[in-house]
Amino acid sequence: MKLLLIVNASASSVTARARVVIQKSLAADHEVTVSETSRPGHATRLAQGAAAKGADAVIVLGGDGTLNEAANGVAGTECALGVLPGGSTNVFARTIGMTNDPIEATGELLAALGTGLGGIHPVGLGSVNGRRYLFHVGIGFDAAVVSQVEKRAALKRYLGHAFFAYTAIHTWATYDRRRPHFSMTLHRRDGREVTVDDGYFAILMNTSPYTFVGERPFNLAPGTGLDNPLSAVVLRSLSAFTVVRLAVASLRAPAEEASDEPVAEHGRVTVVRDVVSAGLTAAGTVPYQVDGEPLGDASRLDFRWEPHSLRLVVPSRGEPARDITIL
Repeated sequence: MKLLLIVNASASSVTARARVVIQKSLAADHEVTVSETSRPGHATRLAQGAAAKGADAVIVLGGDGTLNEAANGVAGTECALGVLPGGSTNVFARTIGMTNDPIEATGELLAALGTGLGGIHPVGLGSVNGRRYLFHVGIGFDAAVVSQVEKRAALKRYLGHAFFAYTAIHTWATYDRRRPHFSMTLHRRDGREVTVDDGYFAILMNTSPYTFVGERPFNLAPGTGLDNPLSAVVLRSLSAFTVVRLAVASLRAPAEEASDEPVAEHGRVTVVRDVVSAGLTAAGTVPYQVDGEPLGDASRLDFRWEPHSLRLVVPSRGEPARDITIL
């Protein structure tokens, strides 16, 4: 197969040694070109170019932000996307069952590409204002947290989840919790329309979990997956009770168990499943983030579910991965 390996050398888990091992392992059976990202948006352009030139797959060694950019470059084409975890959390790689180690994950990727045990499958994406996303969009509070974390990338790299937790607490203490920040209208696959007019914080999810806390998945909407429409989780309060209660429930929730309720109210939290489109209107503007990357503020956000819009290399569960020679 003809592959482009996109490398984000500044990602948390990417080392020169790992890059060499991965490149040589991929090149043993495939025609591999390597490109390194150098600026925001670069991975999108590299992926678009590879798809236009007939590449069979774009493989990303980097974090979720680089992966999102590449997905936007190949979505809607015959070029597939392969995932190698290189960031600090690697939400999407772990969600689809990849080992959270880039060298071991290369073996899983090669097994999927070479034997068809996992293979390449069409999956759905979400989109917000035309920007596609793999696992979620956060609006409001969590986007404010992500923005502050990304401003201090060095601390994020070395302190990891501890720095994220500190930033979340500090942001919550200073965030405007006195009045709602937006209203949302959500359209379900069955034609039902749901309106929430007092939103403080929302997540539009394409997969579950929302993130990982260490090894534990944070399951806001268990059962949400790449073959189904989006799930929306809207907080109508940012009180400490609401936030802590939701966090505890999410850490305890099983990953695969989906609720039978299409629309559920849990205190001041509204959960809407099977969402195919949605519109959000802010009281002023709200920050938002896509797959962990802050995109600034917006007064209006439009969401869509785009089924079968990405060809994804999916590791096979229960089958042996290819052996990788460690140099």
